[in-house]
Amino acid sequence: MSAVIIDGKAVAARVRADVARDVAEFRAATGLQPGLATVLVGDDPASAVYIGGKRKACVEAGMADLHQHLPADTAQDEVAALLDSLAADPAVSGILLQLPVPRGLDGSALVGRIPPGKDVDGLTTASVGLLSRGEPGLRPCTPSGILELLDAYEVTLEGASAVVVGRSELVGRPVAQLLVDRNATVTICHSRTRDLAAVCRGADVLVVAAGKQAIIGADAVKPGATVIDVGMHRTEAGLRGDVDFDAVREVAGKLTPVPGGVGPMTIAMLLRNTLLAARAAAGQGVNS
Repeated sequence: MSAVIIDGKAVAARVRADVARDVAEFRAATGLQPGLATVLVGDDPASAVYIGGKRKACVEAGMADLHQHLPADTAQDEVAALLDSLAADPAVSGILLQLPVPRGLDGSALVGRIPPGKDVDGLTTASVGLLSRGEPGLRPCTPSGILELLDAYEVTLEGASAVVVGRSELVGRPVAQLLVDRNATVTICHSRTRDLAAVCRGADVLVVAAGKQAIIGADAVKPGATVIDVGMHRTEAGLRGDVDFDAVREVAGKLTPVPGGVGPMTIAMLLRNTLLAARAAAGQGVNS
């Protein structure tokens, strides 16, 4: 048996096309244009590339690119003042502070200044609280993208046994909560989990966000399980994930590749969140 390979590029393209269509309809109905304010402090090359991709996708979807770039030596209170200004600006639907910020700045405190209605990354304490209570709000992009992939490939979540490897605030914890909200029975594993492979073998759905290359091999996968690999590691042989792809594809039923799996979904869900935020601000229902 060889796994069905989940095509994240195709699913992301569909989401982005849907968002572009919905943005056009929103603008026609309200006369308003959703606007995404990306904030980059400093000149980190990787961060610049990430921001560039988000800005390009924003424009392609018909949204306003409201990018802000500050020097690396900008003081904490100056960055905070900019975020407060963007929070008060009705032209700004969503705000994204690119992390990590330069040394000397408190990234968590700065992110905390973004109001939940404009928190298109879904990372503020307020947004996390809404997620944990199951209340409407903007959800983190990568976890939301994982659920989108599972739905696109008709993976049954209700009643399923799901294992999440990793407990980070960015992926592990929020994706576990989203799976619980879909009535899966969820186990979270981490560096102190005893016999990790044995726990993972019980999963119908296995999400691996451990940050350790090839931590999951064939012995950790239940035959026919759906395996979502969130890892991204640069090697001499190219990008690799947290899952031993070649070994696991012979056991799993469905499997995401690296690259081309989860990665493309993050920007797609960012665009969707920005549209949801614009709709909510215009009184077209609540974010969900």
